[in-house]
Amino acid sequence: WVDKTAYHGMWKNDKINGFGKMVLSNGEYYEGEFVDDKAEGNGVYVSNNGGVYVGTWKCNLMDGIGKMTWKKYNEEYEGEFVKGRMNGNGKFTFKDGSVYTGEFVDNKIQGKGIKTWPNNNTYHGEFKDGKFDGQGEFTWVDGRKYIGHYVDDKKNGYGEFTWANGKKYKGTWKDGKQNGNGEIYFPKQDTWKKGTWYSGRLVIIEGY
Repeated sequence: WVDKTAYHGMWKNDKINGFGKMVLSNGEYYEGEFVDDKAEGNGVYVSNNGGVYVGTWKCNLMDGIGKMTWKKYNEEYEGEFVKGRMNGNGKFTFKDGSVYTGEFVDNKIQGKGIKTWPNNNTYHGEFKDGKFDGQGEFTWVDGRKYIGHYVDDKKNGYGEFTWANGKKYKGTWKDGKQNGNGEIYFPKQDTWKKGTWYSGRLVIIEGY
């Protein structure tokens, strides 16, 4: 080609059809199946920035089940693609070792899923733009647990928090802190007390 793109492989009816390898002028290449001059079927694409995609294609776009590896960033996605983007269900491994398994929309973690960290802390719930957003449950390995609502990665709205020693809080939250009306459970006394919190501090408690 004039732009120095090179193709080696099968042809049919004066078009690229069957298995072949197309090398672009910048060194990136696709090797796999073609239908009428387009990548269609199973194939591998290797970019010059270290990205590698292995999976199915449709009309020159990643479409179907595939695996994308970013060697430069030590990250990996395996799952569904639609029209060149991560869409549907998949698994994303981050460079810090954390793993997300769940729903994706247009290359973003969005919908329901589970994220697990190397220390085994786990979040199970709803995401928006890659952040905790909606109803979710976060479990710490030390025994703490939060079940409730999140907005923009922070506890917001109603939620219930349990400490490792059995102490519990249920009530409203704002920007990750207890805020507003709630109830607190004291395990040693086996009693619940109502109170009011402001920015994480208990300011009024029933009976005091």
